[in-house]
Amino acid sequence: MSSKHGLLAALLALFALAACRQAEPARPALWQVEGPGGQRAWLFGTIHALSRPVAWRSPAIDAALNKSDRVVLEVARIDDQTALEQIFARLGAAPRSQPLRSRIAPGARAAFDRYVDHYDVDAAPLDRLDTWAAAIVLAQAAQAASGSDSGNGVDRAVAKLAGSRPIDEFEGADGQFRTFDALPEADQRDLLAAVVADPAAVGSETRRLEQAWMTGDLAAIEAETRTGMMADRELRTALLLDRNRAWTARLVAMLTQGQRPFVAVGAAHLAGPDGLPAMLTSQGYRVTRIQ
Repeated sequence: MSSKHGLLAALLALFALAACRQAEPARPALWQVEGPGGQRAWLFGTIHALSRPVAWRSPAIDAALNKSDRVVLEVARIDDQTALEQIFARLGAAPRSQPLRSRIAPGARAAFDRYVDHYDVDAAPLDRLDTWAAAIVLAQAAQAASGSDSGNGVDRAVAKLAGSRPIDEFEGADGQFRTFDALPEADQRDLLAAVVADPAAVGSETRRLEQAWMTGDLAAIEAETRTGMMADRELRTALLLDRNRAWTARLVAMLTQGQRPFVAVGAAHLAGPDGLPAMLTSQGYRVTRIQ
């Protein structure tokens, strides 16, 4: 065999190995909700971005989807990147330009400088954004650098699995961004300070959250909801508790109308005493974890 043919054979063998390599398995959390009148729903904890594709589907998840009559996401048009960008640009634009660095407490400005340097961010365009919007852009820079990709997000995959079922949403992109936009400026600045606090920790935090999601470790996920920006009481109330209460009310209304929704939202919204399972239980529903 010539060296040329030997090289070709070796390359083909490598491609065959790559094709046979399976995605890493994951067992994210799933609950079944039952009401006193026979109402039924399912709660599936998703993750919005992952560093790699994983094999998260299971017989329990597929069975729940097959029994449902609709899929409910945080944002229904999650794949419409143009619409998301337009909404963000409209709501996030600041009425007047103000240096973003000046919106940080003097003692935290060194952390801001380290952050933008670490992630090679041009901070000048951020001066024209509301503080909350600039904080989100900076957080996305860290997410991208950590290898976490929204293209691997499970919400997007669930939307594709909906098939002919309608896809409803709890708040939509507009409502989601308005939650941030409604924060008082002081809370927005707390959010910004929390985002830039420790650039070196972002990668380890991302890996920790991914692992907790993949193993369905709700205790670890709930613990993450009490660190960083969520350690701030006002931010935690606005970004987690108030939204969970609103979503629970929407879900109860669906169940009352006889709908059978498969709810797929960020796993943090399902964890702990402030999560949707606990809130539904307190309203008399039987909520059973089935994965």
